[in-house]
Amino acid sequence: MSLISCENLSLGYEGHAIVKDLSFHVDMGDYLYILGENGSGKSTLIKTLLGLTPPLKGSIRYGDGLKKNEIGYLPQQTLIQRDFPASVEEIVRSGCLGRMGFKPFYGAAQKELAARNIERMGLTSLKKRCYRELSGGQQQRVLLARALCATGKLLLLDEPAAGLDPKVTAELYGLIRSLNEKDGVTVIMVSHDLNAALEYAGRVLHIGSRIFFGSREAYRSSGALGSFEGDVKNG
Repeated sequence: MSLISCENLSLGYEGHAIVKDLSFHVDMGDYLYILGENGSGKSTLIKTLLGLTPPLKGSIRYGDGLKKNEIGYLPQQTLIQRDFPASVEEIVRSGCLGRMGFKPFYGAAQKELAARNIERMGLTSLKKRCYRELSGGQQQRVLLARALCATGKLLLLDEPAAGLDPKVTAELYGLIRSLNEKDGVTVIMVSHDLNAALEYAGRVLHIGSRIFFGSREAYRSSGALGSFEGDVKNG
């Protein structure tokens, strides 16, 4: 069953299309990597999937009862966000806000969900620590736990390993793969990390001068991969 189906999308701003005639779908349990050159429209696609920016053309359908506010979103961090003065527990619990409607306080169910996701990410011993005191890898695990509080269905991750060293990056990718394979969480990963895509992706969506949507194996032999490899090497 498709969680998201996109047909003939044109994406952009003020009538100017960055991407045209984009069609793809995300099924339950998928691990989709979105790749593309700088300026290819990846950020615009993210905003469109989250319902923040309407498509210029085409349609997006959400299946299996998925709502736009039920997508667990982990954005790229800014320097200001890395210095946020709140505890790990407070930040993770804030992922429940979309579930609470107009309730002013966290209930037992929200607190239990946050505690469970803190444990899943190996953060129990750090739950009272201030977020800005943590390492980059620990901060990303906090944000991943927060995103899991928003949904058990679909995670949308925007360059989650940016700025992390190779060891911490490998650990983070391992956590995300476990969420996908063992817990059945559908993952959409926006990334420049071509090697990770060729290792972890079930499907690849490449946007830019060429558009490709298909399996990781088919992407290996596609012209889209060749153009992206050249862009990465030249960059």
